[in-house]
Amino acid sequence: MAGMGKVTVLVVDDNRTMRSLVRAILNSVGISDVLEAASGRSALQKVRDKECHLVILDWAMDEMDGIEFTQYMRNDDDSPDPFIPILMLTGHTERVKVEQARDAGVDEFIAKPVTAKQLLMRIDLMIHKRRSFVRTEEYFGPDRRRRKIEYEGPERRSS
Repeated sequence: MAGMGKVTVLVVDDNRTMRSLVRAILNSVGISDVLEAASGRSALQKVRDKECHLVILDWAMDEMDGIEFTQYMRNDDDSPDPFIPILMLTGHTERVKVEQARDAGVDEFIAKPVTAKQLLMRIDLMIHKRRSFVRTEEYFGPDRRRRKIEYEGPERRSS
């Protein structure tokens, strides 16, 4: 993951050990500018105070959970960066939870426990092969489709 040394990553998890593990993985590939927050609310203050290039966050936290944080970042008029890449790293892996995270605007989703390889592969995707953003009346965030679909019917998007 060349060129990652100048990336600032915000790790948001109420578990200090998990934050330390993610920090160690990031440090191992040269990402030294790692900010930490224990809740979505404190994470919002961090992204307001300093430009972040990527957020890695947990689902379940006090004050403001990962879904609320993502929805705020994507949709609130006061959001400091609605396009910031967001990776959800959580133990809540039921299909309905994964779909809820996707529908909130999360770029990528990883189940805990995480390996360094999994985390770094997803970060690489988010940085170097980011999906385009979509805006509709109900949704704003990365394109939720993973496959390229060649639909030519009457409801086809213009772009």
